[in-house]
Amino acid sequence: MTATMTSIATLLPRETWEGKVFTGTWRPAAHTAETVEPATGEVLGTVGLVDEQGIADSAKSAAEAQHRWARTSYDERAAVLRAAARIAEENADEIVEWIIRESGSTGAKAAFEVSLTVRALHEAAGLPSRATGEVLPSPDGKMTLARRRPVGVVGVISPFNFPLYLAIRAVAPALALGNAVVLKPDPRTAVCGGFTIARIFELAGLPAGALHVVPGDAAAGAAITSDPHISMVQFTGSTAAGRKVGEAAGRHLKRVSLELGGKNSLIILDDADLDLAVANTVWGVYLHQGQICMSTGRVLVHRSLHQPLLERLVARAKSLTVGDPLSGEVALGPLINEHQRDRALAVVQAAAAAGATVETGGSCDGLFFEPTVLSGVTPDNPAFREEIFAPVAVVVPFDTDDEAVELANDTEYGLSVGIISSDVGRAMALGDRLQTGLLHINDQTVNDDVINPFGGVGASGNGASIGGSSNGEEFTQWQWMTIRDQAPHYPL
Repeated sequence: MTATMTSIATLLPRETWEGKVFTGTWRPAAHTAETVEPATGEVLGTVGLVDEQGIADSAKSAAEAQHRWARTSYDERAAVLRAAARIAEENADEIVEWIIRESGSTGAKAAFEVSLTVRALHEAAGLPSRATGEVLPSPDGKMTLARRRPVGVVGVISPFNFPLYLAIRAVAPALALGNAVVLKPDPRTAVCGGFTIARIFELAGLPAGALHVVPGDAAAGAAITSDPHISMVQFTGSTAAGRKVGEAAGRHLKRVSLELGGKNSLIILDDADLDLAVANTVWGVYLHQGQICMSTGRVLVHRSLHQPLLERLVARAKSLTVGDPLSGEVALGPLINEHQRDRALAVVQAAAAAGATVETGGSCDGLFFEPTVLSGVTPDNPAFREEIFAPVAVVVPFDTDDEAVELANDTEYGLSVGIISSDVGRAMALGDRLQTGLLHINDQTVNDDVINPFGGVGASGNGASIGGSSNGEEFTQWQWMTIRDQAPHYPL
């Protein structure tokens, strides 16, 4: 920890992880990179990185460890997961501070992420004792079974925006079901999204080698998709990167779970409560600076409510405080880096050039991006099409429910849609016509929990889901097994 860190480093003492990677033990890395606080530019430490050879070494080691780990009893695996949950909960304050400092999260968002992580670990602890198959009909003299078996080594490539939870939601169930894991966290959030997980499981008693935490660049990610010891890849990130991961994994006939971006619509019908509609819009658009795959990328509002909603939304956007999350109570922190800031600015500028009106915001101070509201956005405008990943509300009017459906479906993405209406039946009927993996009636688009199957369609993912009941399917595979008293005599 740096001298200015306020929490006591009980979980992540700097000497444990500084310049290292985790391969069952902490070892010095051949390459390193600084992890930087987006809000201040302060260097928080130096994290270890691996190259393609490092991935190969970890994958081979994980494959060897996986066989031993899968043979442990269900109660031993459950005990490790329960211990991990307890350790995460006991060290929540320290983890929260790392998420704030390394990812630019507000305190409330970071605390929620840690609470989700603890719940995900508890949920995963129940997986080892669940039924793993079924008895199938069979002729006399033969027993026929179908059972779920671990896939082997799962490669997890996780992003920066919810760095801890979006890693643990794959790592925890994969381990619970008898797999080994090679986790490549985003190097920008390698401590809170990677080394935190390594320390939690190390202290929880996970056998050495079952989990590797190896930050690296795109070449390291590509190595995960091609390594023969890795049976499956779970990737969360941008659609552009996900296409590359899916293509590369497909060349090796490797199972891949893709959780990608979204251009999500919040549909506000003419019977909606205006105050509730504005409150849901603000949350869905501006939470974590809009850097969430489920962020509300379009606010589709009935024309009768368009002007009053726009006026209230502009007023709320102007009232939101932006600053260093550790300096006090702020609504928005910084964007993750200059690249993301510049891309968001370019989209806003292109939107204005194409005829949109910047009602408020549209500029930044360093990495602090002003809460922005765009009106006059038509379907041919870049802001209507592109995932901005910044605090930008794109407000679009519609006249009929049919037009709302048409606008919401006018995208290559299909992740999350929210509908605000006082008529639940009407909202559900409208929702049945939407191409989306997640649908929220009378709520905004940013929703997640550890018990739901989470996944999108189209450019938002390949239809795979993780979370809740999906975990048993996603991180295991069927094996058909037959048993006879003795081998039969065949006529040939």
